[in-house]
Amino acid sequence: MSLFPPPQEIETTVAFELPDSMRRKDTYSDWGQNNQFGGRPDCFLEGPSFDRDGNLWVVNIPFGQILRISPQGEWTVAAEYDGNPNGLKIHKDGQIYIADYKNGIMKLDPSSGKVSEHRTRIRTEPFRGCNDLHFATNGDLYFTDQGQSDLQRPDGRVFRLTPDDQLECLIDCGVSPNGLVLNRNENMLFVGMTRACQVWHIPLPPDGGPYYKIGIFQHLSGGPGGPDGMCLDDNGNLYVTHVGLGIIWVFSPTGIPLYRINTCRGSKMTNLAFGGPENKTLFITESDTGTILRAEMPHPGRQMYSHIN
Repeated sequence: MSLFPPPQEIETTVAFELPDSMRRKDTYSDWGQNNQFGGRPDCFLEGPSFDRDGNLWVVNIPFGQILRISPQGEWTVAAEYDGNPNGLKIHKDGQIYIADYKNGIMKLDPSSGKVSEHRTRIRTEPFRGCNDLHFATNGDLYFTDQGQSDLQRPDGRVFRLTPDDQLECLIDCGVSPNGLVLNRNENMLFVGMTRACQVWHIPLPPDGGPYYKIGIFQHLSGGPGGPDGMCLDDNGNLYVTHVGLGIIWVFSPTGIPLYRINTCRGSKMTNLAFGGPENKTLFITESDTGTILRAEMPHPGRQMYSHIN
């Protein structure tokens, strides 16, 4: 017996595809070797985010690239550097922040293409492997430090970095913390724990006091992967990519499954961002095939920090 009615199914189409001329075919990368790709993936796209001009920014993890896709579908290498960029979010001042597995939190100036360090250490200790990041409306930057954490080594961390550079560890026992997003009232942080196939929720006390009663918002169904990137729509519904199944789950603010978004190509939909004229189009990185998928949704996406005046 099912606990809830079956979620409404929504299909995707291909919006953009990485051109062959930009693929690194037969090129070895340490990242590819250590992530079960035989050392030679020709690309692995992640971290989609829109700027105010309608450009879609994504990362190409194994080759340290930051890519820009124009509204007309033209691809440009905006930056290439020694790193493994994973998550990407845009500040309201237009600067681009990157969760880099190799280096920590980096920053890209889109006008010059220069990539520089923003926060790469905890005092003298380097991060274990940053994965994704999210801005609150007050400018606080939340990010995950996944490292090699899993069920047998639950030591993944979640941090909050304030605009005045105060760094705080919210949890240090995560089971592969990955994507993260605040709820609509910004008093709860959702974090995808990939290897546990769970989405945790972390209450955020208004006085900044101790973090209490961290719990599980959702148990996903299992399979070869788990929750990866996440986002929120303007109704407070939570969107969770389920890597390996080729599915995005959409849950109500109380955890009821509302929609199931199906891939039309590949099984590794890893991250997602709202865009389009009414902000109702969901754009999704399908990392295995180097494509950006799209799905039309009934509700607009939550306004990102990049678009706050």
